[in-house]
Amino acid sequence: MRYQHSKVTLAVACAGATLMATSAFAEQITFISQGGAYQEAQTKAILDPVAEKLGITINQDSSPDAWPVIKTQGATGKPVWDVVDTPTKDCIRGGEQGLIEKLDFSKIPNAEKMPEKYKTPYSAAYEFYSSVLAYNKSKFGDNPPQSWADFWDVKKFPGTRALRNHPLATLEAALLADGVAPDKIYPIDVDRAFKKLEEIKPHITVWWTSGGQSAQLLSDGEVDMEMAWNGRVSAVQKEGGDVGFTFNQGFLQNTSLCILKNAPNLETAIKFVNEALAPEIQANLPLEIDYGPGNPEAFKTGKIPAERAAELPSSPDNAAKQVLISTEWWSSAEGEAVQKRWAEFIQKP
Repeated sequence: MRYQHSKVTLAVACAGATLMATSAFAEQITFISQGGAYQEAQTKAILDPVAEKLGITINQDSSPDAWPVIKTQGATGKPVWDVVDTPTKDCIRGGEQGLIEKLDFSKIPNAEKMPEKYKTPYSAAYEFYSSVLAYNKSKFGDNPPQSWADFWDVKKFPGTRALRNHPLATLEAALLADGVAPDKIYPIDVDRAFKKLEEIKPHITVWWTSGGQSAQLLSDGEVDMEMAWNGRVSAVQKEGGDVGFTFNQGFLQNTSLCILKNAPNLETAIKFVNEALAPEIQANLPLEIDYGPGNPEAFKTGKIPAERAAELPSSPDNAAKQVLISTEWWSSAEGEAVQKRWAEFIQKP
């Protein structure tokens, strides 16, 4: 899927002014995101306003998994992409492998008030979503599950269950269910997490592999509770599904903006990143889609109604109830090794 949005250049009589306008129009970047409704929403909320404010052209493309392309383009030393909206892990490992630019935050003043935990030397948080505990409201009535200990308690909360077929957030949920304090999750005690997962494994009806599948499980009533992304659950609710979810013990996750090493339009890319993180711009995103702004200063702009903020994963109140996923741990050798162990865990009867 490819998009292109640019400023409108007004006709001018003066040749000099025309030359200046042409020069401004030539300033551009190539921006990559994940496509679909999300990219359409950010185009309206962020990309078009930034293009207009800076007077640049933003050429867009989409890549659900940008990492292989980042590696391929980096190997050439002459990438064609400039800015990528991708999981923070890609930015970190890309930086460590010389594929992603180290950010000069003195040139990105709009990120100054962002929490340090939302930034790395190679990236800044762009938008937030959460892995949450979702449930069938009619099944549980006034006593729905509100914690991962509840999810693991098959006697007090009988019913069908689903978890994501991926270790990220799933291991953390197991540790919370086992009584580990939220601020003690990292570094992950992998053996303890898998031991707890062995307890719930016989009760898992489906190990889902896509957000669409997780939503369908809820919508069809195939499962009574599951871990799911908040935006997917909200979509089911909007379609009339009798489902609910809690941000309590949710797992706050984000994509980040990073710039490819040797980006063809480096200076313009830096200006774009700074403007895309501006609170006034960031506040537009949750008005278009169920994701929270990466810059918490957006909640101070007055553009996000209080009732809307209450629905967003990165609002201060909701963020305080959740565990911020440690991209640093998942990018470590221990985190990488878990992937293999997870595959063995799923395949084992």
